[in-house]
Amino acid sequence: MPTVMERYERLKSIVVDRKAEFDRLINFMENETEYLTAPASTRFHLSKEQGLLEHSVNVCENMIRIKHAIAPSISDESCVIVALIHDLGKVGMPGNPQYIKNEPTARQKQFGYGASVPYSFNNNLTYLSVPVRSLYLALPYIHLSEEEVQAIIYHDGQYVDDNKSVATKECPLLLLLQFADTWSAFVTEK
Repeated sequence: MPTVMERYERLKSIVVDRKAEFDRLINFMENETEYLTAPASTRFHLSKEQGLLEHSVNVCENMIRIKHAIAPSISDESCVIVALIHDLGKVGMPGNPQYIKNEPTARQKQFGYGASVPYSFNNNLTYLSVPVRSLYLALPYIHLSEEEVQAIIYHDGQYVDDNKSVATKECPLLLLLQFADTWSAFVTEK
Protein backbone atom coordinates (compact mmCIF):
# COMPACT_ATOMS: atom_id res chain seq x y z
CA MET A 1 0.00 0.00 0.00
CA PRO A 2 1.46 3.39 -0.97
CA THR A 3 2.25 5.91 1.75
CA VAL A 4 0.34 9.20 2.07
CA MET A 5 3.35 11.02 0.58
CA GLU A 6 3.47 8.64 -2.41
CA ARG A 7 -0.25 9.11 -3.01
CA TYR A 8 0.17 12.89 -2.68
CA GLU A 9 3.05 12.97 -5.19
CA ARG A 10 0.99 10.97 -7.69
CA LEU A 11 -1.96 13.35 -7.35
CA LYS A 12 0.24 16.43 -7.82
CA SER A 13 1.47 14.98 -11.13
CA ILE A 14 -2.08 15.17 -12.54
CA VAL A 15 -1.88 18.98 -12.72
CA VAL A 16 -0.52 19.82 -16.18
CA ASP A 17 -2.31 22.86 -17.64
CA ARG A 18 -1.62 25.10 -14.62
CA LYS A 19 1.57 23.31 -13.59
CA ALA A 20 3.75 26.43 -13.14
CA GLU A 21 1.16 28.18 -10.93
CA PHE A 22 0.37 24.97 -9.06
CA ASP A 23 4.06 24.27 -8.44
CA ARG A 24 4.50 27.78 -6.95
CA LEU A 25 1.49 27.18 -4.70
CA ILE A 26 2.74 23.74 -3.65
CA ASN A 27 6.20 25.15 -2.93
CA PHE A 28 4.60 27.76 -0.65
CA MET A 29 2.36 25.18 1.04
CA GLU A 30 5.14 22.67 1.65
CA ASN A 31 7.95 25.06 2.61
CA GLU A 32 6.30 28.03 4.30
CA THR A 33 3.29 26.50 6.07
CA GLU A 34 2.48 23.47 8.24
CA TYR A 35 0.64 21.74 5.33
CA LEU A 36 2.72 18.56 5.46
CA THR A 37 2.51 18.17 9.26
CA ALA A 38 -0.71 19.87 10.46
CA PRO A 39 -3.59 17.82 11.88
CA ALA A 40 -6.96 17.82 10.12
CA SER A 41 -8.76 18.87 13.33
CA THR A 42 -8.16 19.52 17.02
CA ARG A 43 -9.75 16.29 18.25
CA PHE A 44 -11.98 14.76 15.59
CA HIS A 45 -11.00 13.22 12.26
CA LEU A 46 -7.27 12.75 11.71
CA SER A 47 -6.27 14.76 14.76
CA LYS A 48 -2.65 13.74 14.34
CA GLU A 49 0.54 14.90 12.70
CA GLN A 50 0.11 14.85 8.90
CA GLY A 51 -3.67 14.50 9.32
CA LEU A 52 -4.43 17.47 7.04
CA LEU A 53 -2.31 16.00 4.25
CA GLU A 54 -3.91 12.57 4.66
CA HIS A 55 -7.41 14.11 4.65
CA SER A 56 -6.65 16.21 1.57
CA VAL A 57 -5.32 13.15 -0.28
CA ASN A 58 -8.36 11.09 0.75
CA VAL A 59 -10.72 13.82 -0.45
CA CYS A 60 -8.84 14.10 -3.74
CA GLU A 61 -8.85 10.37 -4.44
CA ASN A 62 -12.54 10.01 -3.49
CA MET A 63 -13.45 13.05 -5.57
CA ILE A 64 -11.76 11.66 -8.66
CA ARG A 65 -13.46 8.25 -8.17
CA ILE A 66 -16.88 9.88 -7.87
CA LYS A 67 -16.21 12.23 -10.78
CA HIS A 68 -15.31 9.37 -13.10
CA ALA A 69 -18.61 7.66 -12.25
CA ILE A 70 -21.03 10.57 -12.52
CA ALA A 71 -19.32 13.68 -13.97
CA PRO A 72 -16.51 12.60 -16.32
CA SER A 73 -16.49 15.96 -18.12
CA ILE A 74 -15.07 17.71 -15.04
CA SER A 75 -11.28 17.83 -15.27
CA ASP A 76 -9.14 15.71 -12.98
CA GLU A 77 -6.85 18.73 -12.67
CA SER A 78 -9.60 20.90 -11.22
CA CYS A 79 -10.50 18.12 -8.77
CA VAL A 80 -6.89 17.81 -7.62
CA ILE A 81 -6.49 21.54 -7.14
CA VAL A 82 -9.67 22.10 -5.12
CA ALA A 83 -9.29 18.91 -3.09
CA LEU A 84 -5.69 19.60 -2.09
CA ILE A 85 -6.40 23.21 -1.09
CA HIS A 86 -10.01 23.05 0.21
CA ASP A 87 -8.75 22.96 3.83
CA LEU A 88 -5.46 24.82 3.30
CA GLY A 89 -6.70 27.44 5.79
CA LYS A 90 -6.17 24.87 8.56
CA VAL A 91 -2.43 25.59 8.36
CA GLY A 92 -3.00 29.05 9.81
CA MET A 93 -0.39 31.49 8.55
CA PRO A 94 3.32 31.02 7.83
CA GLY A 95 5.03 30.84 11.21
CA ASN A 96 1.68 30.96 13.04
CA PRO A 97 -0.12 27.59 12.82
CA GLN A 98 -3.87 27.24 13.37
CA TYR A 99 -3.50 24.17 15.60
CA ILE A 100 -1.09 23.95 18.53
CA LYS A 101 -0.10 20.59 20.00
CA ASN A 102 -1.33 20.15 23.59
CA GLU A 103 0.96 18.58 26.16
CA PRO A 104 -0.39 15.75 28.32
CA THR A 105 -0.98 16.49 31.98
CA ALA A 106 1.48 15.12 34.54
CA ARG A 107 -0.97 12.30 35.33
CA GLN A 108 -1.42 11.45 31.63
CA LYS A 109 2.37 11.35 31.25
CA GLN A 110 2.68 9.16 34.37
CA PHE A 111 0.46 6.51 32.78
CA GLY A 112 1.88 6.91 29.26
CA TYR A 113 -1.11 8.72 27.75
CA GLY A 114 -1.13 11.62 25.35
CA ALA A 115 -3.21 14.77 25.86
CA SER A 116 -6.95 13.99 25.86
CA VAL A 117 -7.45 16.79 23.32
CA PRO A 118 -4.38 16.52 21.09
CA TYR A 119 -4.51 20.05 19.64
CA SER A 120 -6.03 23.41 20.48
CA PHE A 121 -6.95 26.34 18.30
CA ASN A 122 -4.36 29.12 18.10
CA ASN A 123 -6.10 32.25 19.36
CA ASN A 124 -3.25 34.44 18.09
CA LEU A 125 -4.62 34.26 14.55
CA THR A 126 -7.01 36.78 13.10
CA TYR A 127 -10.22 34.81 12.67
CA LEU A 128 -10.99 33.73 9.11
CA SER A 129 -13.08 30.69 8.28
CA VAL A 130 -11.05 27.79 6.90
CA PRO A 131 -12.35 28.22 3.32
CA VAL A 132 -11.71 31.98 3.32
CA ARG A 133 -8.19 31.51 4.69
CA SER A 134 -7.64 28.76 2.09
CA LEU A 135 -8.42 31.21 -0.70
CA TYR A 136 -6.42 33.98 0.97
CA LEU A 137 -3.36 31.73 0.99
CA ALA A 138 -3.82 30.18 -2.46
CA LEU A 139 -4.90 33.06 -4.70
CA PRO A 140 -1.53 34.87 -4.80
CA TYR A 141 -0.11 31.74 -6.45
CA ILE A 142 -2.80 30.25 -8.68
CA HIS A 143 -5.76 31.43 -10.75
CA LEU A 144 -8.99 29.65 -9.83
CA SER A 145 -12.20 29.51 -11.84
CA GLU A 146 -15.48 30.71 -10.33
CA GLU A 147 -16.54 27.06 -9.93
CA GLU A 148 -13.31 26.24 -8.08
CA VAL A 149 -13.78 29.22 -5.76
CA GLN A 150 -17.40 28.22 -5.09
CA ALA A 151 -16.32 24.64 -4.36
CA ILE A 152 -13.68 25.74 -1.86
CA ILE A 153 -15.83 28.33 -0.08
CA TYR A 154 -18.93 26.17 0.32
CA HIS A 155 -17.43 22.67 0.58
CA ASP A 156 -18.77 22.18 4.13
CA GLY A 157 -22.33 22.37 2.78
CA GLN A 158 -25.15 22.02 5.27
CA TYR A 159 -22.75 21.83 8.22
CA VAL A 160 -22.22 25.61 8.08
CA ASP A 161 -25.17 27.99 8.49
CA ASP A 162 -23.52 30.63 6.29
CA ASN A 163 -23.68 28.22 3.35
CA LYS A 164 -27.46 28.45 3.03
CA SER A 165 -26.98 31.26 0.49
CA VAL A 166 -25.66 28.78 -2.08
CA ALA A 167 -28.49 26.24 -1.62
CA THR A 168 -29.81 25.13 -5.04
CA LYS A 169 -27.06 27.15 -6.76
CA GLU A 170 -24.23 24.60 -6.30
CA CYS A 171 -22.09 23.87 -9.34
CA PRO A 172 -21.22 20.19 -9.99
CA LEU A 173 -17.62 20.70 -8.80
CA LEU A 174 -18.89 21.93 -5.42
CA LEU A 175 -21.20 18.94 -5.06
CA LEU A 176 -18.35 16.54 -5.86
CA LEU A 177 -16.00 18.20 -3.37
CA GLN A 178 -18.68 18.39 -0.69
CA PHE A 179 -19.54 14.70 -1.00
CA ALA A 180 -15.89 13.58 -1.24
CA ASP A 181 -15.03 15.65 1.84
CA THR A 182 -17.95 14.27 3.83
CA TRP A 183 -17.29 10.69 2.67
CA SER A 184 -13.62 11.01 3.57
CA ALA A 185 -14.25 12.42 7.05
CA PHE A 186 -17.11 10.11 8.03
CA VAL A 187 -16.31 6.89 6.17
CA THR A 188 -12.72 6.66 4.89
CA GLU A 189 -11.16 8.15 8.01
CA LYS A 190 -13.23 6.28 10.65
